[in-house]
Amino acid sequence: MVDMSDLLLSWMHCEKSLNNCNQINSLLILLNPISDKAMNAELNAIYEELIRLKTAGAERIYLEDETMELIQVKEAAPPGQANLSQELQSIIETKSTSTKEAPKQNPSTKPAAGVGKPLPAEAPVVELPSGDTETRMNWLRERVENCPTCNEHLSSFGKIVFGTGNPNADIFFCGEAPGADEEKTGEPFVGPAGKLLTKIIQATGLQRSDVYIGNILKWRPEHDKPYGNRPPTIEEMNFCLPYLKAQIEIVQPKVIIALGNTAVNGLLGPDPHRKLSQIRGQWHTFGATPLMITFHPSYLLRNGTMGTKRKVWEDMLKVMEKIGLNISDKQRGFFLPKN
Repeated sequence: MVDMSDLLLSWMHCEKSLNNCNQINSLLILLNPISDKAMNAELNAIYEELIRLKTAGAERIYLEDETMELIQVKEAAPPGQANLSQELQSIIETKSTSTKEAPKQNPSTKPAAGVGKPLPAEAPVVELPSGDTETRMNWLRERVENCPTCNEHLSSFGKIVFGTGNPNADIFFCGEAPGADEEKTGEPFVGPAGKLLTKIIQATGLQRSDVYIGNILKWRPEHDKPYGNRPPTIEEMNFCLPYLKAQIEIVQPKVIIALGNTAVNGLLGPDPHRKLSQIRGQWHTFGATPLMITFHPSYLLRNGTMGTKRKVWEDMLKVMEKIGLNISDKQRGFFLPKN
């Protein structure tokens, strides 16, 4: 048995290994103001590091929407802080200045952003065979692992990341795409964010083997930098969406949990006016399946305040109620302020 107190304590003090790596995306998380003196020191350190990376040739960086929200200049910022933040923002925004005018494309193909490999004009058609759950899932896995397009987009050492877990699960966790750790192992959510997701699952009283975990995109999105991950494009996710729908049809979960804004865009379609902070915690549907939207575990690694963790936990409480899990008073009180 997992001791729930120890489990939640480890979640509250989760290892923020992303903060220590030499990646622009990870450095930017420190821009969320904490205190005046500390903020100025952190901004200067990050500014110098970004300048160094830019000088070294880092012309493009990839940021999630949640990360962009963390670097917005606050109205009550200390004197001098706004200018520094604006300079940092200008460095970040240089990534888009050279991509406003896209070259004309062959209508039969759609190139993935940041790479030269085109995507087929049409997504694959998946007709599942009859049979039991295991037979159908094995058939689908073989189909995806032999998909020419998926294999074409793999790196020299990368693996297709199909999905893992209980094919009869009540909960289907859905991310957007594999990262560096996932493409090496061929299993979704095995890096720092995956370890945190496992702790969240265990906090509900379930184990990772009790749920199903997958991504919309089945390969790690390519990009031209030796570090970091690129969010998948809508075109890339749309290509793999039939595979995800087939997985959901086989599992027939009671609830799908979309992890992060990119996954939401892949499932519900892009909407420039949609804000994750406004739609998380609310019930939606994907096909006929109830869909709960919450923050990606990687966002918790970057912004792991008690308030943010409570929001994610409230989303999980709603899921637990939806599928009929018993909820103890202790579980209901996780991440609430103590008197």
